[in-house]
Amino acid sequence: MSTLYQAPEHEFEAQPGLPEPLPPNEEIIWQGGPDLKAFALHAFHMHWFALYFGAMVLLKAIAVSQSVGGWSQEWPGFVWALGLSIAALVLIGLLAYWSVNTTMYTLTNRRLVMRIGIVLTITFNLPLKRLAQAGIHVYKDGSADIPIRLNAEDKIPYLHLWPHARAWKLAHPEPMIRCVADGKHVASLFADAWASANQVDLNQRESSPLNGNPAKSTNHAYGSDMALVKVGQSSL
Repeated sequence: MSTLYQAPEHEFEAQPGLPEPLPPNEEIIWQGGPDLKAFALHAFHMHWFALYFGAMVLLKAIAVSQSVGGWSQEWPGFVWALGLSIAALVLIGLLAYWSVNTTMYTLTNRRLVMRIGIVLTITFNLPLKRLAQAGIHVYKDGSADIPIRLNAEDKIPYLHLWPHARAWKLAHPEPMIRCVADGKHVASLFADAWASANQVDLNQRESSPLNGNPAKSTNHAYGSDMALVKVGQSSL
């Protein structure tokens, strides 16, 4: 039976990011949300949309300039294309802003709490003892994604998590701390919290990589089932 818990409370939070007061033996280690610029670029891919719509507007301008009527007759079509492109980019930007504005990640010494959602805000409570693996994808600006693999018996629907989910992991979705500033530091705090909750010695585990040959392994083992795996480094 899954111990994952979700709650729709947002307006009635006991404190920001938490639907209930923490018990006396639990404390907040880190709390934060996505960086807006990084989230717009890496979660909503604003730069690619801008490139796409820019190309469409350019092609429209070329078509108008080469048409029989020319700009004197065909300019309304260009204005429509330009206006729709700008409106689409503004809408994507607003979605990114609203997503960031309503997101709060809270790491305690016992769990990770993810408060996400724009229209319907949901809080996911992920006990550290039920998390199998974490990874980190670092971007050039220092922000990072931290995808988290759940135990096999635990599952959260992908659409409930998006955009706070690792891409293409549809069969067994992975929640993701997305586009947080100083991502390496947050990942380190997460690994330490997991190790403490599961009574694992990080130093001892790091000397025994998960995948055999230490010289070929890029994993840093944090227990028999837990590893902080570098899943990628972006040039953006």
